[in-house]
Amino acid sequence: MSDNLVLENITKTFGSLVAVDNANLNIAPGEFVCFLGPSGCGKTTLLRIITGFEHQTSGDILFSGKNLNNVIPQKRDFGIVFQSYALFPNMTVAQNIAFGLKMRKIPANLIEKRVEEILQLMGLGKWKTHYPAQLSGGQQQRVALGRAIAIKPNVLLLDEPLSALDAKIRLRLRIVIKKLQQDLGITLIYVTHDQEEALSMADRIVIMRNGEFRQVGSPWEIYKKPKTSFIAEFVGTSNFIEGVSRKDHIQFEKYAFKVSETYEADSKKVYLAIRPEDIEIVGLTIDSDHCTASNIVEVSTQLVTFLGPVVSIIVLLEGKEMIINIPQKTFEKQRIKPNDNLKLYFPPDAFHIYSDMFKKLM
Repeated sequence: MSDNLVLENITKTFGSLVAVDNANLNIAPGEFVCFLGPSGCGKTTLLRIITGFEHQTSGDILFSGKNLNNVIPQKRDFGIVFQSYALFPNMTVAQNIAFGLKMRKIPANLIEKRVEEILQLMGLGKWKTHYPAQLSGGQQQRVALGRAIAIKPNVLLLDEPLSALDAKIRLRLRIVIKKLQQDLGITLIYVTHDQEEALSMADRIVIMRNGEFRQVGSPWEIYKKPKTSFIAEFVGTSNFIEGVSRKDHIQFEKYAFKVSETYEADSKKVYLAIRPEDIEIVGLTIDSDHCTASNIVEVSTQLVTFLGPVVSIIVLLEGKEMIINIPQKTFEKQRIKPNDNLKLYFPPDAFHIYSDMFKKLM
């Protein structure tokens, strides 16, 4: 029987608060799935339900066809790494990694062999006799990962494991975790509020908000085809334009934008979203001959920010700030400065249309 992890109608309430609302998901063996969402969206609660440390109000958790609802955490054979590494301060690196194996009463010679394998796998051989207080944050996190995979878990669950580390260490450990998951072929569930982490690591991303699954898809689908205005803003950055739908265009102030995405032409208020990197600069990143004339606008630049590989340009369009991102190499061809006049092009197929706009405070 396939080792799929299946969530069926999982709901969790705390009094009148619905923390997880009717979550359904089928996770294939060896799949890397990220639960992504803002603080308080229910992602950690759902992870705790999967591990067995929290019990759902209703619904079922199945693994390999077996119902886990009444199976205690220790019997689920899931490896878990929390945001706080929870290493034993009085144990060495090797002893910490061996802990789960000892609890399972594995013979000592097999424990020693497995610990050596994990030390090499995690690049911790030189630190095997060190104590947690003698390690950096990144090294401690690798020990926590090593301890979790030492027991050869069916599923590995990580709850914001990199949030306490600095940016460069986070980047390195992302690579370690992804390579580890691929090499071991292990099913991995990863909780994060960092959309860059999710996009760079996951096979599938589950966007959560207010306890609900709002979109499930590959990183490409989530980024390129966001289903709601919240996702368009939360994953990456989007510029939003408020307009009115017409028969063959969206009216925004004096502009009649052509849009490729289908919509109801009933004179309703709509919201257009476009990514900063999808806006073209006429004469620099696109030739006017390749543009739909109605989607060309004239603006004046307000701010130019050099970000290394990308240059971010802020302009005002009918009093509304818009962000354009261009590659640094393109910027080298034309050093755009504040107060420069530009012609921008909004490609019809780069727009996404939404009937409502999310509220940032929710």
